[in-house]
Amino acid sequence: MKAIQFEASIPNYIFSKAVGRFFPSVYSGRMSCLSYRDVQEPSLPNQEWVKVRVKYAGICGSDLNLIFLHDSPATSPFASFPFTIGHEIVGVIEQVGKKAGHLSVGERVVVDPILSCETRGFRDACPACRRGDLSLCERMTAGDISPGLLIGACRDTGGGWSSRLVAHHSQVLRLPSQVSDLNAVMIDPFATALHGVMRDPPRKGQTVLIVGAGVIGMCVVVAIRALGLEPRVVVLAKHPFQAELVRRFGADDVVLLKSDFGHDQQLAEVLGAKVLKPIFGSPVIQGGADVVYECVGKDQSINDALRFAKSKGKVNLLGVASVPRKVDWTPIWLNELEVKGSFACSTEDYRGERHRTYAVAIDLISSGKADLASLVTHRFPLHQYREAIATAAGKRKSRAIKVVFEP
Repeated sequence: MKAIQFEASIPNYIFSKAVGRFFPSVYSGRMSCLSYRDVQEPSLPNQEWVKVRVKYAGICGSDLNLIFLHDSPATSPFASFPFTIGHEIVGVIEQVGKKAGHLSVGERVVVDPILSCETRGFRDACPACRRGDLSLCERMTAGDISPGLLIGACRDTGGGWSSRLVAHHSQVLRLPSQVSDLNAVMIDPFATALHGVMRDPPRKGQTVLIVGAGVIGMCVVVAIRALGLEPRVVVLAKHPFQAELVRRFGADDVVLLKSDFGHDQQLAEVLGAKVLKPIFGSPVIQGGADVVYECVGKDQSINDALRFAKSKGKVNLLGVASVPRKVDWTPIWLNELEVKGSFACSTEDYRGERHRTYAVAIDLISSGKADLASLVTHRFPLHQYREAIATAAGKRKSRAIKVVFEP
């Protein structure tokens, strides 16, 4: 079968880093770490696994970070090369191991990609998995399969950017008929947003600032409203077409990002904050939002998230940051901010019980409280991967929101 894989080739890495900033097409060219090639279908690691035929697989911001070599080398021990990319997956079960009996061939499913203790064959869960923090599993480099934080970073499982992959039965969730395939391929980013929101939900009367109106930022707006939470929601968006959508999804106010801090005054006015001018450097903000969700992971977006959080405020980092080099951390100590990271999804308290975040996302979509299908704006076959990547990366020109493969 054909697959799009990432290989940790040091010469190609160095070449792409040196030339790619001048010619971005290099990152998916012949001398890149990316390749489109024939590979063997992955086999079931044991009888607790199933094989899934992919219907749709999304291109995530973290996938673009990987392709454009923005990831920190600190993540490399948690991957095994070469791996097939793709962790946003909806498909149909084609093969069922003898010990995965609650699943059947032909069922339409989504795959929670996290490779934690149970998927790796450990019966004695690590402390993180016992707490339900599956995305923080302490054994992501051990067990029955090769290292990998998730499907899409492990050479043994395959990934969504191919026609087939394998998954442990605990990762596979059936889809009710009310959930369309296009809504299903959005479950992973929606679950990521839900995880960030549900760990510490904003309260009625508070002001929330969402920095970034890409897929994750939009999903944070949807998550807040679908959960019935009632804070005031303000969004800092990069593009006008994004601003239109987040308003439709329930944002109360939207401010457009401008270069050279041109958005500072308008955003401060919306948040009821003051803009102070230092001797030099970026403007200082006094006041701001009670809760900030940073959904981009760039230097400027992290700076904005910290600057526009009010004293004693909370900043949640959902964006996939690599190695920020120009972030001013002064607001953290000056305003005694609480800063949290948020990785992927896990389990949540929902309706008085613990549920996988994916299950919460499915319930909210199937009950009509969330509808994300319209965010899928572009679909490509695998062999058009270069065009798909360029479309996902060039949002200003393409007006893309979610780009997916249709293997």
